Amino acid sequence: MITKHRQKPFLKWAGNKFRIIDHISEKLPEGKRLIEPFCGSAALFLNSSYKNYIIADSNHDLINLYRILQKEGNEFIGFCKQFFTKENNSAEVYYHYRDEFNQTSDERLKAALFIYLNKHGYNGLCRYNQSGGFNVPFGRYIKPYLPKDEMLFFFEKSKKVKFLNQPFQETMKMATKGDVIYCDPPYVPLSATNSSFQYEKNGFNQHAQMELATLAEKLSHKGIPVLVSNHYTEFTKEIYKEANLKTFYVRRNISCKIANREKAQEVLALFNRDNIKK
Repeated sequence: MITKHRQKPFLKWAGNKFRIIDHISEKLPEGKRLIEPFCGSAALFLNSSYKNYIIADSNHDLINLYRILQKEGNEFIGFCKQFFTKENNSAEVYYHYRDEFNQTSDERLKAALFIYLNKHGYNGLCRYNQSGGFNVPFGRYIKPYLPKDEMLFFFEKSKKVKFLNQPFQETMKMATKGDVIYCDPPYVPLSATNSSFQYEKNGFNQHAQMELATLAEKLSHKGIPVLVSNHYTEFTKEIYKEANLKTFYVRRNISCKIANREKAQEVLALFNRDNIKK
């Protein structure tokens, strides 16, 4: 169910799955509808060919952007152009727009500013403080650009999508026979020095990882296959013990220092009652 042509997402995103689409395609079952409870940059959605989709995430700003682009298309892309000028590529302007993003209640403006911040912010990060304010610093890129073609592709494909802003539990429980679920949760840390499991405002901790694995196993017994991505560690090996596992190495790009972009072992865990442990 993966398309031959590879389409890059229009957003920068930590953990973007574009580079491992081929690995995912080897494990992803066929079905009528794909459900993604942690959509992020929506790389899998953009490179798959299911009849229908439920694309969800707990990040309100992300889903708000997708909904507005889905509704307005070219009109919204044109609205975003005003923020991508030479004059706007400065720390002073960036922090002005970041403050405006955190304060405005105008959802359309907030969506446009989300793209601006994504392209001008440090390393393409999406990060919030404890008060819920976006707090990524200026990125100092030479010439950030508005990804018009990628946004237009997303718009055209989004016509058969339901976008939802809700917790992964609610999204997964919407699944029925014939659906396929792909989960790309915040990854577990690779080392004990990063063992807080805090990735979002409310965190995605060890309990949440275990709850996800348990729910995936329960759904698989109902005939709904669930594929989960994560780091391959002793912890994930244990919680995914009932799944069929595929491991491989991927170079991490989140570090700003090339020397720190080491390869990490990842796992794709397929919970499927017709293919357990095969």
